[in-house]
Amino acid sequence: MQRQEKISQVIVTAGQMHDIEDRIFAAGMPVVALMEKVAGLIARRIQEIPPITLKNGYVASNTLLKKGLPQAVGSRVGILVGPGHNGGDALVVARELHFRGYEVWIYSPFSKFKELTSQHLQFAQSLGIPIYQTIEQLPDSDLLIDGLFGFGLERNLTDPIVSAINQLNQLSVPIYSIDLPSGLHTDTGIVLGTAIRATHTFCLGLWKLAFFQDRALEYLGKAELIDFDIPLTDVEAVLKDAPSIKCITPATALATLPLPRPPVTHKYKEGHLLLICGSRRYAGGAILTGLGARASGVGMLSIAVPESLKSLLVSHLPEALIVGCPETESGAIAQLQLPEKTDLTSFNAIACGPGLTRDATPIVQEVIESDRPLILDADGLNILAQMGAIATLKKRLAVTVLTPHTGEFQRLFPDIADAKHDKVKAVQEAARQSGTVVLLKGARTAIANPQGDIWIITESTPALARGGSGDVLTGLLGGLLAQAATKQIPVEDIVATAAWWHSQAGIIAAQERTELGVDAFTLTQYLLKVLTKQNSGVSRQNNASDIREQNEF
Repeated sequence: MQRQEKISQVIVTAGQMHDIEDRIFAAGMPVVALMEKVAGLIARRIQEIPPITLKNGYVASNTLLKKGLPQAVGSRVGILVGPGHNGGDALVVARELHFRGYEVWIYSPFSKFKELTSQHLQFAQSLGIPIYQTIEQLPDSDLLIDGLFGFGLERNLTDPIVSAINQLNQLSVPIYSIDLPSGLHTDTGIVLGTAIRATHTFCLGLWKLAFFQDRALEYLGKAELIDFDIPLTDVEAVLKDAPSIKCITPATALATLPLPRPPVTHKYKEGHLLLICGSRRYAGGAILTGLGARASGVGMLSIAVPESLKSLLVSHLPEALIVGCPETESGAIAQLQLPEKTDLTSFNAIACGPGLTRDATPIVQEVIESDRPLILDADGLNILAQMGAIATLKKRLAVTVLTPHTGEFQRLFPDIADAKHDKVKAVQEAARQSGTVVLLKGARTAIANPQGDIWIITESTPALARGGSGDVLTGLLGGLLAQAATKQIPVEDIVATAAWWHSQAGIIAAQERTELGVDAFTLTQYLLKVLTKQNSGVSRQNNASDIREQNEF
């Protein structure tokens, strides 16, 4: 794997980033040299980024200006400078833009600075760059660059900086933050009193955890990794004893898609999946789960539904084996009634839950007691919560994958800290305690295994916030898991790939339709378009080496 691809996957805490930087400096890298390099990369990106049109029609154009040419829209840049090295980065950016013909001013409400930052401030002043200490003095600008606070901020901000940030957020001006929007906690994404609402954030060196916490997304804007060539040996040395936290990139997801097939094979060698889903009340859940499984390419698909739904499922999925089961008075599956000479051991994987209703509790208990790889979703999770999730799951010997949204997660794991507070830590702890692979859905879906390793889906779309999209994911994941069982592919890789595939289908559908929402049936029709789009553009090798595409989301 190429260095850039590895770097684009790594996610670190504030403490880990401090340790990595300490190793770099201890090896002889001067702080001033690193600051010059980082700020130079940021200044170059600011000049390259296309114009931004804000909601009120205001346009900011970051056109590269040459000295002597007339000033243009986008040429007036305000630099927000803090007391630490983040402020030093911002001051070097200010200097570089000044030399390139931008009209630059500096806002710095602090009286004490780190030595290097103080020196850069002194030099900026010698260049005639105006420096202001109060928010009321600030002139108009086309763009603000936020260098108030970098990673590692722990304490709540107080006035007057809180009032200043709130006023800056009210301006109809794009704000580009260096490393992290000022005021966000690096690990949890919590707002520490107040925070800059950035239009664009340049994350320096390695991704920080805050970028993958749902609560931080409204402050980050478009996020981009600025790779300043951290040696991989330093990254690996710091992270070697810690559970890994990784982004799922197109290259890593495509490494398992399509799942490899030998020249000579047959349907049962390509995975046999059993879906247990649906009820008279929620027939759509069974259909959507089945359509998701169909898109996975699974060799054989069996779907157990209440008898009254059998003809409906056959009409939508004629290639699947539809198993009609006895049903309760409410229309739920009363008991599994599999074909002759078939039992649960006949399947490579089982996915259970969408549309079942809680009247199907005995069915969920039966599959939990089986020795088959199992995915539980929707009512499967609600029933598991009633049974006592951790105690029940610890008895299972086979692979288990849970796919809750936040509400289901809290019902399953009531004693684990609120997933809204720190999604990554919560999903990590749930996987450890339950001995399962946990996929926690959200704007940034997080996946954890029992060893504490984390995978995060870096791209999604609010268009997926519609009923039934989770059912599609369950079917897709079930089909991939059934195929992986015959190919010795790690379960965690399959879960991460399924989540990425599902997310990409939503993104493509939203682009071609509308972000107001992509209905689940339409979503199933876009699953195969993901692979078509990826394969028709560039090769997998080129995908992995395209740093810009990999490092932006």
